[in-house]
Amino acid sequence: MRDKVEKALEKIRPMLMADGGNVELVDVSPDGVVKLKLTGACGCCPMSQMTLKMGVERILKQEVPEIKEVVSL
Repeated sequence: MRDKVEKALEKIRPMLMADGGNVELVDVSPDGVVKLKLTGACGCCPMSQMTLKMGVERILKQEVPEIKEVVSL
């Protein structure tokens, strides 16, 4: 599942990079929880949790239906 998540993140990264940010995959648990770290401008943005849940999580769940939740570290 980790490979699927990485491939899905490659589709998301250009959008984050356009605003000076990025995302790093930390872990994918066997129960479908994806742990990410927002970096660059996204790491300190007050809207980062909304970006994570409304953007990144939504797209990841579409691409990899086995994902249950996306959390930020």
